[in-house]
Amino acid sequence: MVAAGWYHRDISQVVAEELLAKAGRDGSFLVRDSESVKGAYALCLLFQRHVYTYRILPDDEGLLSVQTIQGIQAKCFRTLPDLIGAYQHPNNGLVTPLLHPVHRAGPDEDSGEPERGRGLRRAASGEGPAELVTLPADGEDARGWGHTAPCPGAPTSSRSHIPQQLHQRLQEQLHSSPTSDFMGFMAEYLTQQVQLDPEALCHGHPQLRHLSTALATACRALHSEIDFTLVGLETLARVFDPPASPRSPAREQGFLNSDPDLEQLLNKISTVNHLLSSLEKKVLKSLQEMVTRHNLALPSVAAAPQPAARPLAVQSFEVKVGKSQRAALTVDVESGTVTVTKRGSGSPEEVIPQDKILQLIKYQSVQSKVRLVCARENQKSLSRDFIFPSARKREAFCQLLQLMRIQHSNLDEPELISVYVGTWNMGSTPPPRSLASWLTSRGLGHTQDETTACIPHDIYVIGTQENSLGDREWVEFLCASLKTLMAIDYRVVALQCLWSIKMVVLVKPEHQRRISHIHNSSVKTGIANTLGNKGAVGVSFLFNGTSFGFVNCHLASGSEKTHRRNQNYSDILHSLALGDKRLGGFDLTLRFTHLFWFGDLNYRLDMDVQDILTHVVKKEFQALLAVDQLTLEREKNKVFLRFSEGDISFPPTYRYERGTRDTYVWQKSKPTGMRINVPSWCDRILWKSHPETHVVCNSYGCTDDIVTSDHSPVFATFEVGVTSQFVPKEAPGSSPEALACIEWESIEVILKTTTRSKCYIEFHSYCLEEVQRSGENTFQNCDIPGFLKLGWSSKHLPVLHPILPDLEYLGDQHLLLSIKAVESCESYGECCLALRSAIGTTAQQFETFLFHRGEETGSVRGWMRVRVPRGRRGTRERLYEWISFEEEDAEPDADAPMCPKPPPQRLRSRPRSLPEPASGYSNAAYFIFEGIP
Repeated sequence: MVAAGWYHRDISQVVAEELLAKAGRDGSFLVRDSESVKGAYALCLLFQRHVYTYRILPDDEGLLSVQTIQGIQAKCFRTLPDLIGAYQHPNNGLVTPLLHPVHRAGPDEDSGEPERGRGLRRAASGEGPAELVTLPADGEDARGWGHTAPCPGAPTSSRSHIPQQLHQRLQEQLHSSPTSDFMGFMAEYLTQQVQLDPEALCHGHPQLRHLSTALATACRALHSEIDFTLVGLETLARVFDPPASPRSPAREQGFLNSDPDLEQLLNKISTVNHLLSSLEKKVLKSLQEMVTRHNLALPSVAAAPQPAARPLAVQSFEVKVGKSQRAALTVDVESGTVTVTKRGSGSPEEVIPQDKILQLIKYQSVQSKVRLVCARENQKSLSRDFIFPSARKREAFCQLLQLMRIQHSNLDEPELISVYVGTWNMGSTPPPRSLASWLTSRGLGHTQDETTACIPHDIYVIGTQENSLGDREWVEFLCASLKTLMAIDYRVVALQCLWSIKMVVLVKPEHQRRISHIHNSSVKTGIANTLGNKGAVGVSFLFNGTSFGFVNCHLASGSEKTHRRNQNYSDILHSLALGDKRLGGFDLTLRFTHLFWFGDLNYRLDMDVQDILTHVVKKEFQALLAVDQLTLEREKNKVFLRFSEGDISFPPTYRYERGTRDTYVWQKSKPTGMRINVPSWCDRILWKSHPETHVVCNSYGCTDDIVTSDHSPVFATFEVGVTSQFVPKEAPGSSPEALACIEWESIEVILKTTTRSKCYIEFHSYCLEEVQRSGENTFQNCDIPGFLKLGWSSKHLPVLHPILPDLEYLGDQHLLLSIKAVESCESYGECCLALRSAIGTTAQQFETFLFHRGEETGSVRGWMRVRVPRGRRGTRERLYEWISFEEEDAEPDADAPMCPKPPPQRLRSRPRSLPEPASGYSNAAYFIFEGIP
C-alpha cells in the first residue's frame, strides 16, 4: 500500500479533476487507481487549466513505469513514491514536473461535502499515454510522502485535544454502564492510540488497525465463551445427526491458539447463528426418521396437502355510461368476457369476448374514465366510454382486463409480468403472525383495490433491514405467508444477506425455468466500511431476455448525515458486482433493463418537528416533500440520477411508537442528552429502466396495521414488459439483402472535464456479435473552461450489423455507448439508446445524458438510422401496447384502422417536488456551445 497522502485510492476521474481544479496551480498532481487496468494507477497532473492523465503500469516483476508511446524506453521503479520522486524533475516526458501534491482528505465528515466516488475496493482501471514521450499519470512531490505528519494540515494541539474529548465522553457513558475490563481496554485506546488511526489512514492503511487490535483484545474472553457454547451445540447436533458433522474451522483454531482476531470471532458468531437456526429442523427430521423406522406415529408432523390455485372471482363495477345512464361492468377473467348490464335490467345488455376488445384507452384528463374499442362483424370498430367512481376502480378494471388478455393469449412465453417490491426495517423484533396487508399492498397511499389485491404477482422481491430472524426461518415464513394468501408454492430464486440486511427473491413455479444468470453481491458501509450493520445487498438475473437488478440498502442514520448517505450510495453503486461481467465498465444503473433500488435510505425531513406533525395531520405531504432530503439531493443531481419514484401520498413511515400507528415518538433519551428523530420517509422504493421499455408503477404505499417496529413496511407493485428468445422466420443471412444495419450521420459529445484527450466511442449490445469501436473524434473544442466538446462524422463511426434483421427483434434492443479516452482507455461517460425509435428510412435525432459512477458527466446527441430489410418488417402488437393513454379531446375515428401504439409512458416519473427534466442539456453551461447566454 502506498504510504503517501497524494494517493487517493479509487476516486473517479471527475473527483480527481475537481480536486486539482481547487488546487489551481500548474504542477499539482495526485494518484488514483486506474479504472481500465487492474493493479494499475492513474497520475493526474494539472497544467494550464487542463488535467493530463498518465497511466502507471506494473510489469511481470512488479516494477512500475509510466506508459510511454511506442519506441520510447520506459523508466522502471520499485515503488510508487520512487516513481513520483523521479518525475519531480523536469525533462522527463510529462507536460510539467510534479510540483504540488494534492493530499487526500481525512475521514468523511458530515459537516462538509465528502469525497465523492470513493469506493470500497480497487476497481479495474487505467490511464493512457499523452502527447509525446509518456502518458499522463498522477504523481506527487517527495515532500508529499517523505514526511511523517499524521495528516496534512492537522495541528499538534488539535490532535492532543481529540483523545481528551473522546475520553471525557467515555466517562459520561460509564455513569450508566457497568465498569468492566472491556471499558478499560477502550479507555486505553481512546487515551493512547486513537490519534494513531487517522495517521495510518493518511499513510494509506485501509483499516483502523489500532481500533481492531483493541477490540480483538477486549473480546478475547468472548472467544472462550463462544468455544464452550459451540462445543455444546455441535455435540447436540451430532446426537441427531449420526454421521458426525466436522468441527467448524473457527472453533478448532480457537482451541489451538486463541488468536484475538476479529474476523475469527465473526466466523464463530456466524457458526453459532447457523447452528441455532438449523438445530430445531435437524431434531425434527431425526425424530421423523426414527418414528418411521420403528413404525410409530408422531402427531401433527404430516404436511398439510398443498392447496389448489384459487380461480379469480367474477368482479363487478358500477359505472356511468354517457351523461346519466348507470350500468354494471362484470369481468370474468376465467371465461374471458366483459358483460355490460344496464341498471334495472335483469338480462345482460351485451357480452363482449376478450378477443373482440381491440384497445383499452385511459384518459389522462379524467382519471376515472376509460374507453373500450371493440370489433364488430361489419369490420368497423365500436367505442364505448365508461366513467368509474374513482381512478382506483378504473385501475382495478384495467388490471383485470390485462390479466384476462394474458391468460387467453396462448403465448408460449409471457410479454408482461407483475413485480412486487417491499422494504421494511423490522427494528430487530420478530414480525407479527400475518403480513397480509404488506404482501397484498393494502394500507395507505396508492394502494391496490380490494378486487385486485389478492391477484398473485409473478415476482416478489422482499428487502428487510434490522431483521433478527435466521435466514432460513425468514424465507420459510415468507413462503408460508404467500402460500396462505395466494395458494401458490413460490420458488426461492435468491437469498442475499449482510448481517441483518436481507433480500429474498421469489417467483411463481412456472417462471423458475425462465430465470438464469443469477448474481449476488453485498457491500459494507458501516464504521470504516468494514461493518455490515449498514450497507447493501444486491441480486440480478435474466427473466428470459430481460435483465433485472435489485438493491436493498440501509444507509447511515441521523438527520445531519445527508452527505454520508450520499457517500454510502456512491460506494454501493461503485462496488456492487452485479449483472453481465462484460458490462462491468458501465455504470451499475445502465447494466439492467430494469433496476429497482429500495431500503431504509434514512433521508430525513429538514423541518421543525411540530410543523411536520401539523402537516401530517392535515395530509399536506407536498409541503413535506419540499424539505425531504432525498428529494433535495436528487434535485441537485447528487444521488439517484434519472431514477423514478411513485408519488408519495402516505404519511412518513418513521418514527412511530411501537404498538400503534397513531403516534410518532420523535424524542430519544441518550446518556449524552435528548436526540430528535423527526418523522420522515426513510423507507423508499425507486427504479430506473432503459428508454422505451414498458414499466408502470401500479401502487406505492405503506401498511397501517403492522406495528411491531418503529418503521411501517412499504410496498410498490409494477407492471413490466419482458422479452423472450426471438425465433426468426428465416435463417439469418439466408439471402444477401436480409441484413439490418445501424448507421450514424454524426455524434456530438459535451463532457464536463478539464482534459484535452482525444476520445473514441465503444458500442455494446446483445444484438451485436462483439463490441464495436469508432475512430478518434474529428472535432474538438475546449475553449470553455471545464468543458470539452467532441464530434464524430459518419466516416469515423462504424456501421453496426445486428445478428438478426427482424423488426420485431430490433424493436426490443438497446445500445450502450461509452466515451473513452484514447490514451487511457478510461470512460468519461456512458449512456443507453433504444433502437425502436430509430427504425426507418430516415435518420432520427437522439439526445441523452452521460453517466459515470453515479454522476452526470455530460451529454451526447446525434443522428442515427436503423435499416430493416423489406422482408423482415413484420411486427405485432404487444400485450402491454393494448392499453394506451389519450387526452379527452383526442377522439379516435371509429372507422380508422387500429395500429399498434408505442408503450404508454408514465405521466410523471419523478416526485412532484422535483422539476421535470428539460428537453435539452440539464446543465445550463452546456448551452454555451450553442451560443445561448
